[in-house]
Amino acid sequence: MEEKKETVAVVGASPLKDRYSNQAQAMLEEYGHTPVPVAPKHEMIEGKTVYHSLSDIPRSINTVTMYIGPTRQDKVIDQILDIKPQRVIFNPGTENPRAYEKLKPAGIKVQEACTLVLLKTGQYTKTFNNPWKED
Repeated sequence: MEEKKETVAVVGASPLKDRYSNQAQAMLEEYGHTPVPVAPKHEMIEGKTVYHSLSDIPRSINTVTMYIGPTRQDKVIDQILDIKPQRVIFNPGTENPRAYEKLKPAGIKVQEACTLVLLKTGQYTKTFNNPWKED
């Protein structure tokens, strides 16, 4: 069975190669997904147009992978609610239980995980256990 390939917004994208967001963007592409970098201060990263907000992206997004801390997420969470992706991955250091309480009722899956690990272990496109789901 062929894995589903996704369009993935990388929030907090960086041109710096040692940043996990940059590594995730490269690995998503390597695994056949379409990464879309989102960052307010850049125009291009790795040859891709950078969008300054999720609302600026002209196509639908399957997954948002988060690389900004909780104190900078309020506007982004509102944008996520507007674009309605299927899920949001909160990478280590970005966990935000307050945001989960907004995303869950909107039908957006929340996953606390490392995008790089999910890709390398073959778990990225598999069904995941959601610790924040309704009982």
